[in-house]
Amino acid sequence: MLVHICCSVDSHFFLEKLKNDFPEEKLTGFFYDPNIHPYSEYRLRYLDVERSCKKLDIDLLEGEYDFEAWMDAVRGLEKEPEKGKRCEVCFDKRFDVSAHKALELGEKKMTTTLLVSPLKSQEQLKRVGDEFYKKNGVEFIAVDYRSGGGTQDQSRVTKEEQLYRQDYCGCIYGLTMQRESQDKLMDEMFSPISNTVLPASIEERLSLYGYRMQLEDKGREYRIQKHKFLNYRQFTCKLTLGKSTPVAAYALSYSTLSRKRAEGRIEAEIDGIFYFNREEIRFITLEKFNFLTCKSFGSVKELIYNPLSYEEEAELRFKITKSIYDLTPIIVLEKIPDEKLTLTLDAKIYEDTKEKIIEI
Repeated sequence: MLVHICCSVDSHFFLEKLKNDFPEEKLTGFFYDPNIHPYSEYRLRYLDVERSCKKLDIDLLEGEYDFEAWMDAVRGLEKEPEKGKRCEVCFDKRFDVSAHKALELGEKKMTTTLLVSPLKSQEQLKRVGDEFYKKNGVEFIAVDYRSGGGTQDQSRVTKEEQLYRQDYCGCIYGLTMQRESQDKLMDEMFSPISNTVLPASIEERLSLYGYRMQLEDKGREYRIQKHKFLNYRQFTCKLTLGKSTPVAAYALSYSTLSRKRAEGRIEAEIDGIFYFNREEIRFITLEKFNFLTCKSFGSVKELIYNPLSYEEEAELRFKITKSIYDLTPIIVLEKIPDEKLTLTLDAKIYEDTKEKIIEI
């Protein structure tokens, strides 16, 4: 039996139940989910599914990540709600590809782990599956593992196996509507030009879950623990000299400006720290930056594309402000101008959670 797989939270419990209920069937997992966006999230979910299948001794195949074809398929349905017409088209596409994969492998039966997801309609899935059975001759096995306490059992398995628990369906449209309804920043879509790994980003989780697999391969025990912290995302940092002359500038992480824009002049300098006459903004030269961090950046542009880690910037901020709670804008320039400046800084600080691996 070919089993279309969407994520480990659904698949691990689902595959365990299938193995028990269909002992005569050789199960083959098929991860085909071009709806998942961004691609780093797709890789993260695949990594965790790969781990689950390995633990359950189930072969796993990976389908093509044809995201653009998926976008074309759901065009015009961007505003559809969860379980609406966009989801049905999404099921259609994934069923179609999965059914043809089953035919290619000589399988006569197929099913999907979407059946166990509380966010999906089992009736909708069964209807689409039955239609494909009529067209392709691949029987759709519509098992119900949600009822009779199944959802609670699934939560238990997820916790026991320390599976990656994503908090959105996968597609960009569902994510957008979900974050809008929650009034939360859609930070999953942040991708710095520097390729910096941001706190609580998908890339950080991808690294963490990859490390988890290394620990398991070595037989070392661990625990994945969540904790709360104040996260930071910077949208814009722009500095102009006079009326319109741009100046290369770099704002340290956790630099915030309440009105997002400030105009003024540098009015004082103490120990290489230059103070603005408004908004408590501080400036340092790149030379001072290099001295305090023991780095050797040749230009601010180089720093923008190759910044320090968040931990290193936190150390630098403490050296300058003597406080770990400071949110003062600290701007790095190649030289300090003696003219009127306009700083535009749009950034957001918000409560968030992140995961840590604790080795036991």
